[in-house]
Amino acid sequence: MKDARGIAGLPFTKMHGAGNHFVILDSRGREAMTTPALALALGDPQRGVGFDQLAEIRDGDGADITLDFWNNDGSRAGACGNATRCVADHVMRGTGRDRLTIRTARGVLLAERLADGRVNVNMGPPLLDWAGVPLARATNTLHLPLPGDPVAVGMGNPHAVHFVPDAEAVDLAGLGPKIEHDPLFPERTNVEFVSLTSPDHLRMRVWERGTGITLACGSGACAAAVAAHRRGLTGRHVVIDVDGGTLEVEWREDGVWLTGPVVHVFDGVLSPEYLALHA
Repeated sequence: MKDARGIAGLPFTKMHGAGNHFVILDSRGREAMTTPALALALGDPQRGVGFDQLAEIRDGDGADITLDFWNNDGSRAGACGNATRCVADHVMRGTGRDRLTIRTARGVLLAERLADGRVNVNMGPPLLDWAGVPLARATNTLHLPLPGDPVAVGMGNPHAVHFVPDAEAVDLAGLGPKIEHDPLFPERTNVEFVSLTSPDHLRMRVWERGTGITLACGSGACAAAVAAHRRGLTGRHVVIDVDGGTLEVEWREDGVWLTGPVVHVFDGVLSPEYLALHA
C-alpha cells in the first residue's frame, strides 16, 4: 500500500547524542516530507516514535547535504547541534567519509569524525548582540533584566543561560516554560541552568523551547560555554556534563565546536496508513 504521494512507507533512523534523541528522515532526491502535523505526530512517544528533534536531510545546495530541524510540538528549530552530529555520523558511515559540509539555517557547517569515534561540528560564531539572539528590545546580553541574571546567546536559536550554585537543585520543569515564554524573547528561548563544578568543567540542565526537558542540548552546551567564558568563569575549552552524558565545547576563532558521542539506535519504516493520518 502506498500513500497519496506514491511512497510505500517512509524509512527513518533513530539516533541519540548524549541522550538527546532524534528521528532522521532522508529526503535527498525528493521533496521534503515533514509537515507540522507529521512532526507533532511523530514526536508523540505513545502514538508516534518520540524525539527531542526531527532532522530531515535534503540535497546539499552548495554543501554535501542540507538539514532542516523540527521540534516535537510541530514547530521549526533553527539549529540542533547534537542532531547535526548524529546526521553527520549517519551520512559519513554511508559514504565512507570522515568530513562533511552541512547547510543549515546557520549557514554551511563542517562536521568531522575524530579518531576516538566521536563526531564534532563547527556550530558557527555565537550571536552576542540583542538583535541577533534575538531579544525584543535593546538589552545587555551579558546581564539580562530577568530573575537569575541570565546571559543571552544566539546559536541559530536563542538561549538564556543561568549560572547557579547547583544545577541539580533547580526546578527545571517549573522555571523552564516561564522563561521560554518571557516577552523578552520574541521567538521564545531555550533555557539552561549551569554550575561550575571544577576549572573548565560545567554541569548543565536544559529546557528546550518547543520540546521541554531534554537529556542534552548541543546548541545549549555551546551557549553555556560561550556565556561562561564571557562571564570570566572558564576558558574557551570546557567539558560539560549533561543529564545524558558528557559533551566538549571549544570556542575557537572560526566558531564554536561541539564534540560528543553518537549512537545509532534503530531503523524503521512509517506505514502508509500512519502517513495518511498525519499528512
